[in-house]
Amino acid sequence: MKNTRLRWRALWQPDMYHGWGKETSYFEGWYFKIVDATEGYALAIIPGISRDEEGKSHAFIQVLDGKKCTASYHEFPAEQFQPAETHFALKLGENEFSATHLKLRLPDLEADLTFQNQQPWPKMLGAPGIMGWFSFMPFMECYHGVVSLHHRIEGKLRLYGEVVNFTDGIGYIEKDWGESFPSAWIWMQTNHFDSDVPVSLMASVANIPWLGTSFVGYIVGFWIDGKLYRFATYTGAKMQASIEDKTVKVSFKDRTHRLEIVAQQAGGGDLVSPISGTMTGKVNESMQATANVKFYKKDKLIFEGNGRNMGMEVAGEIEKLLTDKWRR
Repeated sequence: MKNTRLRWRALWQPDMYHGWGKETSYFEGWYFKIVDATEGYALAIIPGISRDEEGKSHAFIQVLDGKKCTASYHEFPAEQFQPAETHFALKLGENEFSATHLKLRLPDLEADLTFQNQQPWPKMLGAPGIMGWFSFMPFMECYHGVVSLHHRIEGKLRLYGEVVNFTDGIGYIEKDWGESFPSAWIWMQTNHFDSDVPVSLMASVANIPWLGTSFVGYIVGFWIDGKLYRFATYTGAKMQASIEDKTVKVSFKDRTHRLEIVAQQAGGGDLVSPISGTMTGKVNESMQATANVKFYKKDKLIFEGNGRNMGMEVAGEIEKLLTDKWRR
């Protein structure tokens, strides 16, 4: 009964841990992206839990150095994975994670950072998080959430023995949970534009298993000057997608707005990804990708900017995602 109650609470608070009572074929992880004010350092910190098909489990923290294009994987006993029952807070050994702070005690990385002015994905009736009504579907392989689209960082960290000031840096937090990542996906995220107002972009397109078949689903958030514009499968938006060499073009539109993204892939590091709960897959992620972004209201261009320090993944059977025609 307790696990059922905790899972029900987490359903309405996607930031929280969802794996109460899940003993096999399950993973859950949070993604903390931090970029310092000089943009000389860009890191992704990913704490999580992995339980394979036989119930063997371990906790982990992955670290991606976006500038050096290297990644490290730190394994912990599952017993050290201690999520809070009422909100998003996680202790993993001497390390701590929440929507408001990050404490790390790893061999080459120590940090004490706080986050301010968070911009969470808004909750709506029937849509507790970024997945809309898909949040209530109990048989999906992978679920996605955004903890904070954009926030300011305060504090310092020690990286490879060097103390780095991250005060006035910019951060982003999201998460995934379920059994496996999709068979194919395109993901991109950046908070760095030359703009007079804060701008944040997150776009995800994936091939999603569904009742013995699959469909292409997408979730996009474009946050500008304090307002979030959403384009998603469940909102009735349409999309286009194409790839040529290292250039990825994705566009989304609804009755009022259109968002066009032309992204350039760049070098990255290899992260470990889940397959049936086991961390045996691999995905290359760049934190040096760039993108030209245009945002229209009807046919009037209301924003154009170039995003940098962009996290980007292009993985799996990508041809399943591509379409020259507008489609849902």
